[in-house]
Amino acid sequence: MISLIQYMRSVGVNRRQEDGRVVGRWVPSRIHASQTSVNDLEQEDEKKKKKEEEAAAATLPKEVPVLEFVRCELHEDEEEIDRLERHLKRVGACIESREDYEGRLVVNPETTLSALPSSYLKDVIRQIRGFNIKPLQRQKISGADNVKAEGSGEEILLQGFHWDSWKQEGGWYGTLGEQAEAIADAGFTMIWLPPPTESVSPQGYMPRDLYHLESKYGSQEDLIDLIRVFQSKGIKVLGDAVLNHRCAHEQNEQGVWNQFGGRMDWDARAIVRDDPNFHGRGNFSSGDVFTAAPNIDHSQEFVKNDVGEWLVWLRTNIGFDGWRLDFVKGFHGSHVKDYLEVSKPLFSVGEYWDALEYEWDGTPKLNQDAHRQRTVDWINAAGGLSTAFDITTKGILHAVFERCEYWRLSDAQGHPPGLVGWWPSRAVTFLENHDTGSTQGHWRFPHHALEQGYAYILTHPGTPCVFYDHMFHDEHLSHVIKRLIALRKELGIHCRSTITILQATNDIYAARIDDALVVKLGPGDFHPRDEECHIADRGHAWAVWRLS
Repeated sequence: MISLIQYMRSVGVNRRQEDGRVVGRWVPSRIHASQTSVNDLEQEDEKKKKKEEEAAAATLPKEVPVLEFVRCELHEDEEEIDRLERHLKRVGACIESREDYEGRLVVNPETTLSALPSSYLKDVIRQIRGFNIKPLQRQKISGADNVKAEGSGEEILLQGFHWDSWKQEGGWYGTLGEQAEAIADAGFTMIWLPPPTESVSPQGYMPRDLYHLESKYGSQEDLIDLIRVFQSKGIKVLGDAVLNHRCAHEQNEQGVWNQFGGRMDWDARAIVRDDPNFHGRGNFSSGDVFTAAPNIDHSQEFVKNDVGEWLVWLRTNIGFDGWRLDFVKGFHGSHVKDYLEVSKPLFSVGEYWDALEYEWDGTPKLNQDAHRQRTVDWINAAGGLSTAFDITTKGILHAVFERCEYWRLSDAQGHPPGLVGWWPSRAVTFLENHDTGSTQGHWRFPHHALEQGYAYILTHPGTPCVFYDHMFHDEHLSHVIKRLIALRKELGIHCRSTITILQATNDIYAARIDDALVVKLGPGDFHPRDEECHIADRGHAWAVWRLS
């Protein structure tokens, strides 16, 4: 851990007066009033500082923008100063000593942050927003670490927002922080947060400055605090990384929005050349084009380096444990592999959204092998380093419950018909999300069958994902979900659990999971043949038996 003053010194931070003239330079042990005194001190202490700088540089980002300070009056809001002091103390930052503007030493080298005059603190407050001062490496990433696509294998994921969460009065991060204990008590091991970056759209899916984490959901400081709260309760935190597209800051000479700002100040070379709206000068796209924003060319070396560095920054400085990857159908999975290898997430799930196969009359085809094969192909292209949402299973469950055709839950080989039937450790099963449900309702799950749907995904292999609204906006369903999570954990069901389908007819689906339980869905009559079985839980058109 290094002090704030060491960090500022290592990146060459200057202190300026209001007219912009340099009047001093932050150094590891003192703040000085004139450039002359700084130069004299640097000559005297050169040997002493060399070791200190080398130690500090080892823990700092290689490239950090210069943070300039402007003197301000003492009548500004004192509450902001108190808040910053608490903020810096929380991350272990400190000021070793300082001199006043006349160059007189007024504190000794043992002085900490509290000795920094209010004018300096206010300078920090005014210019620190959007700039990270926390090179703490809370989550170290070493070459020996392995990417853990499925996490522990026993993960239970909560999507921690819905489409309108950005409207929450007081900020969404604060709301989730208040619910953190309830989320932990319910048995969730991971939570997926909304996109944290500045965005043209309030939901976060039209990002602009990726390093600017002041969003409609809350501030960067609020986000870091929330992540620490969840991690203190043993819950991993997934960031929603929108990598396919990025909104520009400015127009070019022709009036096209393709000039980017911030630390990633790209131009049209960062945009694929077949993007129809933004005049890209990069290579051709390796996936589907998203027409609402510039599609990023991940084959460009400078793009690959910048995005990888950003993901590492989110891991080490902000604290995210892993990723939910948005719209991965827009670029080849090999790029995802590169990003996962450098950021080394503890869990990753991609949104490879693809349409199911349908008959001419709109009836889903029984055989959805081609659909799930495309998802498998993407996972393979990503080096097997990520899971994917099991959209095949969601679509089949819709048909099962809408048409009372439970026979659809077994494929021709007697296995589950979705991704979970082919590659369960890479399947994240779900019923609803912010797009399909919530206030958008693009593909809403049959409401009458929500209990049965959760009885399916929470007793089966794969990694189940629960939608926020179902957990916090439906008290009855929430109780069902919590009971099923408790049973899953008690019986040790995990992403690679074995499954034997016992029956799949018009009105009954039944399966044995490991040698731990039997689950039944549907209105028909069914009871396990095992003599040593006991009812563990039941609800509307579903039941679970514990095997002993």
